Amino acid sequence: MEKRVKWCFRVKDGAKMTKPSKIISDSYIELAKNTLKRVETMLNEKDFLWATVMIYYAEYYALYSFLRRIGIKCENHFCSILLATCLLGKEITKTIEEHKDRRIDAQYYLRIVREDKINEMFRSAKIFVAEFEDIVSKINERKIRFFRNKIKRLLR
Repeated sequence: MEKRVKWCFRVKDGAKMTKPSKIISDSYIELAKNTLKRVETMLNEKDFLWATVMIYYAEYYALYSFLRRIGIKCENHFCSILLATCLLGKEITKTIEEHKDRRIDAQYYLRIVREDKINEMFRSAKIFVAEFEDIVSKINERKIRFFRNKIKRLLR
């Protein structure tokens, strides 16, 4: 995992340590919640392809809110998810990993899951976003230092 994290900090548009930002973090959480509202409309319209895509992005915005809160900027989705996994554990990022694959299948290969599965994805996404909102709301300066030091140790 250390090699992958190091790669993420070297690759173009990869991870960079920045100043932690509650304002940017809060903006991403709001974007995640608003995206979930749009998903609900798409589901009602039976637009399962774009609902699948938007479910993933709602989760990504929530995850990215965490990274921006602790001062990590990253434009690479693989790296963003990897960093969150390193810092918070595999269990917390399991949902977005699964939904990322479904988004790719829907968006690039037009493989769309059944309605019952997409509704299940939507329920999981709401939980995922709420969990990240909770994590971010509890971050203080001590936790920011803890997470940043953990990344710095991986980069040695």
